[in-house]
Amino acid sequence: MAGGSEGIGAAFASELARRGCNLVLIAEREQPLLKVAAQLAQRFPVQVRPYVVDLADVDAQAQLSEQLADVDVGLGIYNAAFSEVTLFNEQSLQSKLRTLDVNARGALLFCDWLAPRLQRRGRGGLLLMSSLAALQGTPRVASYAATKAFDLVLAESLWHELKRDGVDVLAACAGATRTPGYEKTKPKHAGVLSPPVMEPADVAKEALDALGSGPSHVVGRSNRM
Repeated sequence: MAGGSEGIGAAFASELARRGCNLVLIAEREQPLLKVAAQLAQRFPVQVRPYVVDLADVDAQAQLSEQLADVDVGLGIYNAAFSEVTLFNEQSLQSKLRTLDVNARGALLFCDWLAPRLQRRGRGGLLLMSSLAALQGTPRVASYAATKAFDLVLAESLWHELKRDGVDVLAACAGATRTPGYEKTKPKHAGVLSPPVMEPADVAKEALDALGSGPSHVVGRSNRM
């Protein structure tokens, strides 16, 4: 579970623990990660192993691969994301590259590590969190939208390549969700036709339930209208 320290990631972790899955939680921020891991270990009879890793760092992912060599991973979820809500010309190059590194490069590295393992295993699942922003050009989140489009197409492509090996792949496209990141950047006045904001737990449950139904899924009935 990459990006499992808050928001949708923490909700994924909680839902998986509720379903009896042992967890490997990966995130860049140590304190929130350790807090979530401790809470889950206390609430559910599962093993929880937290790792503090910069998912956009090739060397860090290589080290993590060595540390997890003994773990039989049956499901991988890439939920890590970075976004700055601003006009493209007002976003610094450093911020643009960070968006690219975390959202696209990190997802690619994650799939490069896990997809062969799942293929050899002959069964399992791989879920990449994408966004409604991936479906069309979106102002003020141009870099983010482009990277989420990358995640969407990557997952759809891997679905075609791995389905014959018993591996389910899914891109879950979420809309507005009540996460810490959303609360910091949400508009003061939502439009009349804006879909309702979803709760992280509902997003996580629906995305997990959709795994195996096809290459991509738009989360939330109102988002599919």
